[in-house]
Amino acid sequence: MSNEDVSFSKYGKAFQEGLAQLIIEDRPFCDQMEEVLDVSFFELKYLQVFVGKVFSYRERYNIHPTKKIFASILRTELEDSNEAMQKLVRDYFSRMLASRITDEAYIKETSLDFCKKQKLKTAILKSVNLIKSSSYDEIKTVIDQALKLGTDNNYGHDYIKDFEARYEFKARDPVSSGWKQVDKITKNGLGKGELGVVIAPTGAGKSMVLVHLGAAALQSGKNVVHYTLELSEAVVGQRYDSCISRVHLKDLVSMKDMIKETISEVEGELIIKEYPTKTASVNTMRSHLEKLKKRNKKIDMILVDYGDLLKPTTNYKEKRTELESIYESLRALGQEYECPIWTASQTNRSGLNAEVITMESISEAFNKCFVADFIFSVSRTVEDKTTNTGRIFIAKNRNGPDGLVYPIFMDTSNVKIDVLDNLHGGHEVHKISPKSEGDRLKEKYKKYRNINKGTT
Repeated sequence: MSNEDVSFSKYGKAFQEGLAQLIIEDRPFCDQMEEVLDVSFFELKYLQVFVGKVFSYRERYNIHPTKKIFASILRTELEDSNEAMQKLVRDYFSRMLASRITDEAYIKETSLDFCKKQKLKTAILKSVNLIKSSSYDEIKTVIDQALKLGTDNNYGHDYIKDFEARYEFKARDPVSSGWKQVDKITKNGLGKGELGVVIAPTGAGKSMVLVHLGAAALQSGKNVVHYTLELSEAVVGQRYDSCISRVHLKDLVSMKDMIKETISEVEGELIIKEYPTKTASVNTMRSHLEKLKKRNKKIDMILVDYGDLLKPTTNYKEKRTELESIYESLRALGQEYECPIWTASQTNRSGLNAEVITMESISEAFNKCFVADFIFSVSRTVEDKTTNTGRIFIAKNRNGPDGLVYPIFMDTSNVKIDVLDNLHGGHEVHKISPKSEGDRLKEKYKKYRNINKGTT
């Protein structure tokens, strides 16, 4: 058997470096590879040393190393290698920390298949000698053991082996809302896998708010996918043009050249995808996102205008159950793609002329409030619309305080939305009394929990 037959040389340097990175980043995958991988399969010597150190640490301490711990190991435990090799290993580790694997599924499948075949070949060669001695039971044992090696043995978070992982810093990678007041109470915006919901009555500007959130992300260099189930792609695109350039919607055509020049300086990328109302489900969007992923499009934020207009993946008798399942699926989508998702929800009639809209005014499915990480409402009376004013109420916030009411400036003619504080025209930030509003919301939660218990 030639050396090329038993090494990863034919897959190239990028493949081998990606495999070594996955071995330290993905503990369950490392469990599989440790059973079948011989470090000599790596063509590159510095990767043999690197992976060997990972396996040695796991064997010695029975836990998987974190990157922070491994950095210490590479600083202090490479004395058995010469200086040139030490530098190669440390340089690789530095590059690895700054890189992200894009072909994870291919590397895992290919490397596991290669290693398992080598183990099976070894078992077959051993069986040849056993045939001569008619040791049939032993042959079966040898082959069965070889076939079991490298199988998926991820049973979840191992309390002992994953001890270090529990204390490793997990970055939220929040995306700014574009409002310093909101960013302050949400720890710099909505984080990856989190769901934000904008609640407003019809005509209050839910779609405008979503465009503002998308434009703020774009201008900070993020890539945004905006799904529209109510407006056309062109209309949504024009709203982004107006929001970013500050040109009024009615003047977009006459200012087209200036707008094009302005948006060309935006660092992020925007994809707007339109689906007719109630024809697209979360699975439809997932399929679209997979196509973008295959084109190497990084997705930093998803906007859905709006969630209530999505088609459920399963038919339910009651609309409230249907809507609840949609919002649960949206949050799962954000967790899957590791990015924040913003959507909107319509209030019931009680929210039409309310000065402050609470979660009590949410339409149909109150249970979608349980799923969301951040919820704020937008309320604008008839007078507010004539004076470009209004209020937002922070109804729910997993990462900070809620119950706050902020005055806003909202000009829908050029999609300009500002959250104000006490420095703007004497406005004050208010907090709704816990006794009046908080108790009422607790009663509301209790009521809906009791209803759910009665239906299960």
